[in-house]
Amino acid sequence: MLAAHVRPGVKEMPPLEGFVTIPIAVDVRFRKWDEILKMPKPDPAMKTETVFWHFARGMALAAKGKPDEAQADYDMMGELSFRGRLGAHDPAAAIRIAPGDRQRLVRAWEVFAATDTPLSDWQQSGAPALSPGAWRAVALEPPREALYARCDARLEAMVAAGVLDEVRALRARNLDPALPALKAVGMREFAAHLAGEMSLEDAVTAAQRETRRYAKRQTTWMRGRMADWPRLTEIDPEGQWRQFLALEPA
Repeated sequence: MLAAHVRPGVKEMPPLEGFVTIPIAVDVRFRKWDEILKMPKPDPAMKTETVFWHFARGMALAAKGKPDEAQADYDMMGELSFRGRLGAHDPAAAIRIAPGDRQRLVRAWEVFAATDTPLSDWQQSGAPALSPGAWRAVALEPPREALYARCDARLEAMVAAGVLDEVRALRARNLDPALPALKAVGMREFAAHLAGEMSLEDAVTAAQRETRRYAKRQTTWMRGRMADWPRLTEIDPEGQWRQFLALEPA
């Protein structure tokens, strides 16, 4: 009742806006998820109420298992139709997300479904974390041979540190193969070894190869997005630090 009486004058008296959020908070407290999902989107000028509305919808969607529906929709509709549906609400994301990138397509739809706001709008509305001129960018690009040697050594160290036990524990949980954690570099190869499909030596070799390919894709992406950034070519941290300091000598 208090919130209902306050609402008519809220825009003229912003400090009163907190009272308008009371019904939303009460519905969350008593888990009235269906009622929350029926709430209309607040006036954008009501910033506090809008924040509470997004929070409540996220809680309601999670409680009712709605995020899983996006995965099921993708499986049922296929990428082309799913992308088309996303494009009707978030055309920028539908164009930007690469073909075959199921994870980002599903995430973009989940954000829209939960907030009634396109993911692209959220990404464009935020202020930069660091103001221009307050930071200096460099790109780490050591010689490819040295980088690949580090990649190979990393896989061998992972095996020595017990990565097979970690993979075994994940497999025992019978998780959805579409989960990002089950797509980690090396996961497929080590799981195949545990299933008796390949030797440990072959699994390590295959995982090393996939790691090198991933490093190559990262380098290609960096060259396209950070072409004008100074390069640090040393492989060890001390050498990289010396190169960085040399960019702006005292």
